[in-house]
Amino acid sequence: MSIKKDYEDIPGTFVFDADRARIGYHLNQFCISLGKAKGRDAFREDPEAYLAKYPMTEEQKQSIRDRDWNRMLELGGNIYYTSKLAAFDGINFQNLAGLMTGMGVEPYREMMLNGGRSIEGNRYKSEWEKE
Repeated sequence: MSIKKDYEDIPGTFVFDADRARIGYHLNQFCISLGKAKGRDAFREDPEAYLAKYPMTEEQKQSIRDRDWNRMLELGGNIYYTSKLAAFDGINFQNLAGLMTGMGVEPYREMMLNGGRSIEGNRYKSEWEKE
């Protein structure tokens, strides 16, 4: 990232800003391509050959292979585009959120129905360093 931003201190959050958009351009283009049957078929047929069509970093490709959803966002992925890869795998958005939080689907669903995650201890990473 080029400039330190205040919102980088929010735990578990990767804000999709201009810097991340630039870094993740090819990762996002790959994910967008899965919105079409032709892209899904090609990826299903030969994942490595299909990944090779997109000039991503090895870290980005590995995050796709590992289905490391949070790492994809950290490496410039946009949640709306990376969710196309999740859909390719048969994972809906709510289940994806459960996976990304590490809570699992049902605990995540219950948390959201009960008002979401508490802000206590989740506002800033710098708060963690004081404890």
